[in-house]
Amino acid sequence: MIESILSGLAATTPVEGVSVVLGLLYSILAVKRSRWCWVAGGLGSAILVYLSWVAKLPMQAALQVYYTGMGVYGFWRWSQVEGEATPAVSTLPLAKHVIAWAAILIVTAISSRYLAGQTQAAWPFLDSVSTWASLLAAWLEARVKVETWLYWIALDIIFVFLFYQQGLVFVATLFAVYLVISVFGLRSWLKASRQPALAT
Repeated sequence: MIESILSGLAATTPVEGVSVVLGLLYSILAVKRSRWCWVAGGLGSAILVYLSWVAKLPMQAALQVYYTGMGVYGFWRWSQVEGEATPAVSTLPLAKHVIAWAAILIVTAISSRYLAGQTQAAWPFLDSVSTWASLLAAWLEARVKVETWLYWIALDIIFVFLFYQQGLVFVATLFAVYLVISVFGLRSWLKASRQPALAT
């Protein structure tokens, strides 16, 4: 397995390498709640639109289009904070998570069935459910909800598997690093959520 990873890394294209660097920068800045994370994330996502499409992960390609748009929205929203303050962290009521997941499962059933029957998608169900759940996770992050990191931890595990299986070893490695960063993000935002709120 180690040899496979090393050979995959050696075969990494410059474009994939740039997307990885931007992705790492995005995650680190997001943990610190810096609005510039959205610029790095948006640019990295724009690159991953192409890479995901070539890897026959159409839902991931569509997801990256969404992330690119979220980069604009997230930067705008986090820029509303006055002065040098970072956005205040809060939580989303459990009932809203339940409603969101009911919707995710419904659209996953529809999209995965379509992908399995009408496209050459490699992993219809995993590609679908991870895509729809990522929409929620990205929105939660833009709204500075601590639960975003719980979603990213679970999703990063799925993404490591998907991209590794499709030969994008460098991208899979990136998501493995994201997984570690997400754990630190959860810890940091949990701590921030227990502190007095700053201006948002």
